[in-house]
Parts: sequence; structure tokens; C-alpha cells
Amino acid sequence: MWLAMILFGAFHGLNPGMGWLFALTLGLQQRSERVIWLSLLPIALGHAIAVIAVVLLVLAGLQFVPLATVQRFSALALLAFGFYKLFNYYRHPRWVGMKVGSGDLLLWSFLMASAHGAGLMLVPALLGGSDAAHAHHGAHALPEGAGMFLAVGLHTLTMLLVMGAVAWIVYRKLGLAVLRSSWINFDLIWAVALLIVGSLALWMSFAP
Repeated sequence: MWLAMILFGAFHGLNPGMGWLFALTLGLQQRSERVIWLSLLPIALGHAIAVIAVVLLVLAGLQFVPLATVQRFSALALLAFGFYKLFNYYRHPRWVGMKVGSGDLLLWSFLMASAHGAGLMLVPALLGGSDAAHAHHGAHALPEGAGMFLAVGLHTLTMLLVMGAVAWIVYRKLGLAVLRSSWINFDLIWAVALLIVGSLALWMSFAP
């Protein structure tokens, strides 16, 4: 579970759609590297809140539904969301301009992470690495929940570090022109990743 959370955190940090591009643009507009770092904090927090919301739903579900059922439902949700993103990867929520405060950035990040299924993507790893993997119900909710929230914290910290590194490199060395010439489509990769993880999670939920 821990390695998966770190890898997903790094991938989210690399993806400009998760927020570092927004922070970088604000920094360039105000000609301040400090603005970039300050903008990344509420972005990371909004992302974490979106993931925690999914974790809470999973923990609540485990109190009433067997683990295997939650795993299969999560896998099917991942597949459905993956197919949706595969044919709509070019669409993004647009509701805010470039003059924003910390609260706006936090809410924007929460909506973006939710729209991209960031929390949903982590459910198979969270379920597979928690105490719930050895129980049919949520009887061990306290240690299981503590482990899940620690994993979310590790995921968020990794994402923040990667976002900061990428934004700094682009700001100091490369400039925004690199995005037009050589940046890859992370949204399309994300859609494929959702389908792969969903398929694996569904197969593992039926494994003995």
C-alpha cells in the first residue's frame, strides 16, 4: 500500500491538471516564486480533502457491507469512471479566473481531484493494505482508519513535493513554452490508468 500511495502521489504531482500549472501561472503573473509555493499549499490540502472524503465513505461502507462487496463496487466505479475519462479526457471544470485566494484554490483543487477520481483511484490500494483485508466487516475500523489516513498523508506529501519540484524547474529553467512543445497528455494516461487499476481490483476481489 505504501509504495502505491507514493507512486500515485508522484503521478498526481506531475500532472499539471492537479494544480502545479495553476500555481506556476499565478507566480509568473505576479513575478514571484513565493506565490508559487504559497499557492501549492491550499492546492495540496484541497486534494487531500477530496481523497479523505472517499476514505470516509469507504470506512462507513465497511461498517455495513462486506469487504469483498466494497472492493467490487469500487472496482466497477473505477472502470466506469475510466471509460468516461477515456472519452472526455480533454474536458476540465472551469469556474474560476486567475485572481484567486487560498480558499478559491482549495475549493478548486477539491473539485479537480474529485472530477479526476483521485480518491477513487486510491481505494484498491487502501483496502488491500489495511486491516480490512483480513476482515469481512469494519470491526477493526479504528486501526484500519488510522492506517488509511496516514497513507493519505504520505500520498499528499509526495504530491506536494513533486508539484513543487516541477513548478520550480519550469519557473527557473524551462518556462511555459516547454508545455506546448514536449508535455505529454497526463489526462489520457490517467484514464487508461483508471481502467487498468479498476480491472486489477475487480480481478483481485474475486481471487481466493
